[in-house]
Amino acid sequence: MTNIFSKWKSGLAKTSKTTFHQIHTLFGGGDIDSITFEDLEALLLQADVGVVTTQVIIDTLKKTQIQKNIINSIDLENELRQILLNRLSTPPPIEITIHPTIILIVGVNGSGKTTTIAKLAFYFQQQNYKIILGAADTFRAAAIDQLESWADRLHLPIIVGQPNGDSAAVAYDTVQAALARKLDIAIIDTAGRLHTRYNLMEELKKVQRVISKALPNAPHYTWLVLDATTGQNALNQANAFKEAVNVNGIILAKLDSSAKGGMVFSIQNELGAPIYFAGLGEGINDLEPFNPQLFVDGLLDKTTA
Repeated sequence: MTNIFSKWKSGLAKTSKTTFHQIHTLFGGGDIDSITFEDLEALLLQADVGVVTTQVIIDTLKKTQIQKNIINSIDLENELRQILLNRLSTPPPIEITIHPTIILIVGVNGSGKTTTIAKLAFYFQQQNYKIILGAADTFRAAAIDQLESWADRLHLPIIVGQPNGDSAAVAYDTVQAALARKLDIAIIDTAGRLHTRYNLMEELKKVQRVISKALPNAPHYTWLVLDATTGQNALNQANAFKEAVNVNGIILAKLDSSAKGGMVFSIQNELGAPIYFAGLGEGINDLEPFNPQLFVDGLLDKTTA
């Protein structure tokens, strides 16, 4: 557990040092006054927690202070830690009970989607699942090449199509190949849809429909990759994708590169979809299952786990 906590603490260093460590300093001792709450509110907004979520946290903390008659700021920090933790939830177990389980990955260009797919494949590979990749991002030849390169490094089969070809056809062929080869998991990439482009969202809906024709009730998981460095802007993307397709999970990429880790609290509560994984580094093994306790402790720079 200590090694895992160290990984989370290191991965959250930018957000922690930029804002949340200042929160820890703010609660360094002494009495509580209105300035304490004003400073806390400013720091939460700076961490990209978001206006609505910040206000809820501040209001809850004020009520808790009154109810428990808290006069020392160190005690108030402990209450804040619990309030933050209560706003997050542990994701449900990933059930690979259907073979193949189809995982569709969506997200905008530049979100780190293709690299995240490779990390995800490695994660499942370590659990001895048999995996196939589908390069259905046919709009970018570079995306196909990148995923093929990862498949080669991980010794995984991959289905590809022609550049600018039918992405739905690639998805269909991937599912068929997974069925024929009796594999456990198919992870299918999609084009980096610009969430403001109606026609691209419609294409993504088509991919989902074709997958369900190839295998009833598939895709079993549709996970949205969000770039943590974009902060609250990621929420606009997420809402657009949720309207277009049945997103039932979130993967936070580049959390280690972000000083806006506070956006996690908004995403978790406003989207109603669990956060399954977080990218805490550039290595192939740096995709970690989301852990609310380690996330909060890492943000607030808690030194023991």
